[in-house]
Amino acid sequence: MALSLDSATQQVQERLKGIYKLVKQIQEEKICNEGNLNAVIKAHEKLQSDDKISPYHKSKLKGLYCSVVADAEKEEELIRKALSKIYEIRVIRHERRIQAKQAGSKETIRRGALMKMLLITAQTLPLWISKTGQQPPALCGAVPADPSYVAKLGDIVAALVKSTDGDENWILAEVVQYLASSGRYEVDDIDEEQKERHTLSKRRIIPLPLMRANPETDPDALFPKGATVMALYPQTTCFYKAVINQLPQTAQDEYQVLFEDSSYSEGFSPPLMVAQRYVIAIKEKKK
Repeated sequence: MALSLDSATQQVQERLKGIYKLVKQIQEEKICNEGNLNAVIKAHEKLQSDDKISPYHKSKLKGLYCSVVADAEKEEELIRKALSKIYEIRVIRHERRIQAKQAGSKETIRRGALMKMLLITAQTLPLWISKTGQQPPALCGAVPADPSYVAKLGDIVAALVKSTDGDENWILAEVVQYLASSGRYEVDDIDEEQKERHTLSKRRIIPLPLMRANPETDPDALFPKGATVMALYPQTTCFYKAVINQLPQTAQDEYQVLFEDSSYSEGFSPPLMVAQRYVIAIKEKKK
């Protein structure tokens, strides 16, 4: 459904108010839960000072643990609700930008601003926070898209395009539309200096991750050390073959990669940092 500017602004404001209320609730819940946490600490201190632990104290400690877990689950639920509203704001703003573009609004982004935008987009990509036993979904970190997946209008993808001199390169591109009848995409080069539209088969498109993987909870959703990947070379909009040299240690960290580069004696560039959003599985060029 099309959103007017006023409607989009109103929806964002409503969600911001909801986030404010949820943050207050989270803080209040945290304060209320301090009693149970302090009780657990005191119980542990008592157990350490006693030579023998009575069944009563064991039972009491177990009950305290259950209370603390229940408290944590309440906090988690509130935090997830707040995150959900933040994601909704991202969707509203994205849809509004697409509508403005379709209406003929032309964005001219200077190269410096484009590089900053790409960095911020990667840093603020939603973080997948799994529940116990839950597996990361497709397009989370290194988890590939389902074979039937179709990138949406406005999505940023890696696209294999042919330049005027005949060379083929993987570039960052924005999806304009997917032509289901032919199984082809229309995409725009995201680089303002190269602003070109390309019509490409599905095999020449790789969707970028839609969520970051948390290395502390879902390390299997990251590329392993030594894996050969395609990564966005810093300060460019092109992907090149690289090797994972170091994995992210926290949700805020980036990959450290070594780009293949014959100008260096070792055949690789010095270590460079690349965000999860711009590290994708290697895909051989096909004609």
